[in-house]
Amino acid sequence: MSIKAVVFDAYGTLYDVQSVAEITEDAFPGYGEIITQVWRIKQLEYSWLRSLMRRYQDFAAVTRDSLAYTLRVLGLAYESEAFERVIEKYLHLDPYPDAMSTLAALKPRKLAILSNGSPDMLNALVRNSGLDRLLDATISVDAKKIFKPSPQAYELVGEELGTGPDEVLFVSSNPWDVAGAKSFGLNVAWIERVTPEAMALACVENELVAPLTMFKAIRTQMDELGFAPDHRVRSLSELPGIIKG
Repeated sequence: MSIKAVVFDAYGTLYDVQSVAEITEDAFPGYGEIITQVWRIKQLEYSWLRSLMRRYQDFAAVTRDSLAYTLRVLGLAYESEAFERVIEKYLHLDPYPDAMSTLAALKPRKLAILSNGSPDMLNALVRNSGLDRLLDATISVDAKKIFKPSPQAYELVGEELGTGPDEVLFVSSNPWDVAGAKSFGLNVAWIERVTPEAMALACVENELVAPLTMFKAIRTQMDELGFAPDHRVRSLSELPGIIKG
């Protein structure tokens, strides 16, 4: 069956979460990179812990809590203005350079985001970046009160778009998201932006492993969960070429 809808993860897939590094460095000179990496690691961890604990709070709360944790464990004092300025960047993340052109090339198929982000966060982000002009839907897991990779989160695709799993191509750069979507039964494309070869080179070229290198080792390589993507590409711009029909 041909692909009728292409659904994207937001954070790390259409939008570069590493683009917060400039503002974290500006707010906390000398600590920008370590804040950026610990913050993202804890943000994801808190979403999964809250799902397992059945103590849901939306992604806006998770994002604030994980930043507060990061600053506390690094021993960084801060004013509320600096904290809010860093948080605000999540509403203005940089889209990847090929995001707009890729979405345009995939029309007239239905295009959507399925994200752990809260509705307010996502709506502001897609509006501020201009991607709202190309998306048919921006779907938040908040409707189910549980985060990806729970199967309940992926159910929202069919409920919102009226499609079956075999009619959807789900796209993510996050390996845990790829595994979750594939386990649910969606067709999945993995954006492999960091290769094991690049990881190995980064490790041998530095006496100490940098925070970004550590993050990439933990979060950018395919997990050993028994689920592999249907397609493996290096950028968003390769997606139109893999869709037939």
